[in-house]
Amino acid sequence: MSAGTQPGSAAGPVHVVHPAEVPGALVKPGAEPILKATAVEKWFAMNHVLKGCSMTVYPAETVTILGRSGSGKSTFLRCLNFLEEPSAGVVDIDGIRVAGDPLRGRSRQTRERIRQLRLAAGMVFQEFNLFPHLSVIGNLLEAPIRIKKMPRNEATTLAEGYLEKVGLIDKRNEYPSRLSGGQRQRVAIARALTMQPKIMLFDEPTSALDPSLVGEVLKVMESLAHEGRTMIVVTHEMSFAKEAADRVYYMHEGEFIEIGPSDQVLANPQDERTRTFLKRFLNV
Repeated sequence: MSAGTQPGSAAGPVHVVHPAEVPGALVKPGAEPILKATAVEKWFAMNHVLKGCSMTVYPAETVTILGRSGSGKSTFLRCLNFLEEPSAGVVDIDGIRVAGDPLRGRSRQTRERIRQLRLAAGMVFQEFNLFPHLSVIGNLLEAPIRIKKMPRNEATTLAEGYLEKVGLIDKRNEYPSRLSGGQRQRVAIARALTMQPKIMLFDEPTSALDPSLVGEVLKVMESLAHEGRTMIVVTHEMSFAKEAADRVYYMHEGEFIEIGPSDQVLANPQDERTRTFLKRFLNV
C-alpha cells in the first residue's frame, strides 16, 4: 500500500496515511486488499446490531476484533460470508463483491457469488461443528471432494498435510467423540484449511474450551499468523492479540470505535471505552 504522493510531486496532492490504514509487516508493498467490507448494517427486527461497520484486510494480515459480549463482533464476522444476511452494505473478498439487501430476491448469479464468497472465507466456529459420524480424516475430506470435486488422493494428501500442521496426524482415524475440545478445534482449523480459503474467519475459537486447552489452539493460530495466513479473529484472548495480530478493531455497541496497530491500541488506546474494556485484561 502506497503511503501517497510525496510533497512537490507532479502526480497530485499529498495523501497522509492514517495509522489505522497501515497494513501488517508481512504485507507485500503495493498489495491490494483481500477483503473490504463497507458500511455493513444489520437489524434484527427493531434491534440495530451493526451500525455501518467497515473493514479493510490485506493478504498476510491478522486482524483481531475485540469488544464486550453482545457488541456485534460475531454478527459482523458472519456477515462477511453471508451466514448472516447484512441489512445493508457491501462485502468484497478477493474481487467477489456482494451487496446486502435481504428485501430483494436473490438472483442465480448473486447466489453463486455468495457461494464463491463462502469458499474464499474459511470459518472456524466456537463449537467445532465436526461431523460426529465421520473420522478426523473423513471430516477433512468431505468438503474438498464434495464441493470442490477434488480427486480423493489429492484431497487426502492435502488433509494429511494440514493434520501434520495442527499436530494431529496420529488422530486421523479417530472420531470426534474421542478427542478433547482442544483437539476437536484443531481438527476444525485443519478442515477449514483444506478448502484453501483466501482468508480465515475465527469466531471466538477458544471460548468453548477448558482453560487448560486454550493454549494448544492459540499456538496453532499464532503459527498460521506468523507464516502469513490472512485471518480475522474475534477473540477475548489478549495474548493472541499481542503476539499475533497486526491490527485491532475495537467494537462497541455495533460500531468500530477504535482501529489501529495492535501494539498501539493495546498499550495506548485513545478511546475511553476501549481503555475501560482493556483494563479488565491489561494494565492500561
